[in-house]
Amino acid sequence: MLLDEMTTREFAEKVKEDSVVIVPIGAVEEHGPHLPLCTDSIQPEHVAFEVGKRTGAFIAPPIRYGNCSSTRNFPGTMSISFDTMRALAYDVMSELARNGFRNVVLLSGHAGGMHMAALRLAAKDVVDERDAHVMVVSDYEILYRSGKVEEGDGHSGLLETSRVLAIRPDLVRPERPKGESEIPPFMVLRHPEEYWKEGVSGDSSGSTAEKGKDFNDFVIDELCRMIEEMRGLK
Repeated sequence: MLLDEMTTREFAEKVKEDSVVIVPIGAVEEHGPHLPLCTDSIQPEHVAFEVGKRTGAFIAPPIRYGNCSSTRNFPGTMSISFDTMRALAYDVMSELARNGFRNVVLLSGHAGGMHMAALRLAAKDVVDERDAHVMVVSDYEILYRSGKVEEGDGHSGLLETSRVLAIRPDLVRPERPKGESEIPPFMVLRHPEEYWKEGVSGDSSGSTAEKGKDFNDFVIDELCRMIEEMRGLK
């Protein structure tokens, strides 16, 4: 299941035309005073492993860096450029396709607009050049379509705190902050952090591991369904 733990012979024997590979993508990013910098990495990795168990999908080595614009100036955030993100995703997908994978899933735990645009641009280039199906999705895009997310809840809020509590409770600090972004609509700012106290959107005080498990299970179920649909594509 873990691609980089296979030998070259095992890879050649196991990867078939209908095989699916998931590439978990995260970020090193500020997540308030209570969540770790790896928050956006551990969530898609957890989902990918569980989906792999149920669908037989292979798991590629994760990419733990992303493009972070609104949080870039918070201490600890380490953002890579749009061009680097696009090129890295393109090269990884191209190599997976060259090695026989026709079904590639980029699963991102970071849902920033520029970050996702870089992934989708890279995917479009790969699809145009190679005989491959590519899915680019953030697990938060799946959740926001579910109706399970409270209005105003977002970065480091109830949803995200609960999910991390269900996966790695040892990494969650005792604070449960509440906040919201006051960035003026449509503005591109040099210092957006000045409008975003502690980088928290929503009220994390009601976060529980039980809620997090429910959120995580929903993403896992949906991604399993989406992968089966992908396998049916011509």
